[in-house]
Amino acid sequence: MSSVPPSDRSDDEPAPSISDEQLEAFLREAAEGGAASAPKEPSARARMVARRLREEEAPTPWRAPQRAPKGGCPRRRLVGAVVGVLVLAALAVVAVRPSLLTDRLPGGDDASAPPTLAAETGRPTGAPGEPAGSERATREHPFRGSPAERWAEGADAIAVPRAKALSGMSEDDVAFALRRTKELLVAANLDPAVLRGEHPDEALDVLDPQQPELLPKLRRSLSSPDEDHDPLRLFTRFDPAETRPAGDVVKVRGRMTLAAGEPGVVKVNADYTFVYPLVRAHDADGPVARTIIRRVLTLTLNDPARWNVTEGKLLVEKYFSEYGNTDCDVHDGFLHPGFPDDGPGGARPTGPITDPYDRSRPLTGSGSGGCGQVTRT
Repeated sequence: MSSVPPSDRSDDEPAPSISDEQLEAFLREAAEGGAASAPKEPSARARMVARRLREEEAPTPWRAPQRAPKGGCPRRRLVGAVVGVLVLAALAVVAVRPSLLTDRLPGGDDASAPPTLAAETGRPTGAPGEPAGSERATREHPFRGSPAERWAEGADAIAVPRAKALSGMSEDDVAFALRRTKELLVAANLDPAVLRGEHPDEALDVLDPQQPELLPKLRRSLSSPDEDHDPLRLFTRFDPAETRPAGDVVKVRGRMTLAAGEPGVVKVNADYTFVYPLVRAHDADGPVARTIIRRVLTLTLNDPARWNVTEGKLLVEKYFSEYGNTDCDVHDGFLHPGFPDDGPGGARPTGPITDPYDRSRPLTGSGSGGCGQVTRT
């Protein structure tokens, strides 16, 4: 006996039919939870249509999202590994050279560097004191431990005073004399090409060719230097095969003043000290040396209507120089600084012991000369 209830229709009556569209709409509504009563349809056909719908709506392979392997996102783990390696490398570098970090912190040297001194307005009353601390110079801080650490730098440190009419020369004439004096100081002592031994053409161009012997003597000293013809008396030059600058900063301190000469003559007095930090030419990690040069000179601008001079050129009335930390017994036209790790050598000091930073001393060129000894660099 069959347990299936008999059908309400006869065997030869055709089964009611619904379209594929109706069945698809029903299945979609069912999936969304809002279907009405199910249409009457054999279960086999419903399963077939549902399977076809699933196949049509499944994402295509090239757009399917990539499945991450177990353990998390691989990209995040890779970035974390790279950051970890970089942090370890940075910690290792700082452990070897902590100044790379401390010099950049708010309390580091850059932030706590001493303030720059105001411009010099007259002769100091004594030598500058020792800077706080006793740290040695480094390549990153080549003026550390020196009074020059607080000095202004480069051409900006050579301040030109206000011009005024003087000795029959107009204010414009005096301003021109001041400007040309600064140009000479910069070209002779700060021009990178001149510092590495090249010809000081711009400096020579300031000087009057009408002045007897001066330019020929200077050119002779540049081409064939010796003890009697020394270009260092006016120009700062280092042998590029031996040394090179430790950075691009030269510290400068001094003053420029005006004075009246004879009628039609204005005098410009300049007194400046230059501090040069240097390293050996082919030494990547060696110490820093400092050479200190003080120059005192007087230049004049003469009225060409009254004097036999070249218009726009300056005459040199006097020039004196003093050098700190250079070999005394070498006369090849270059300065040769000593380094902290140098052994005994060079000429034995015979001159006075001098503090090269003491700008209170007059510099007249009338001293005993000889190879002296500096108290500090």
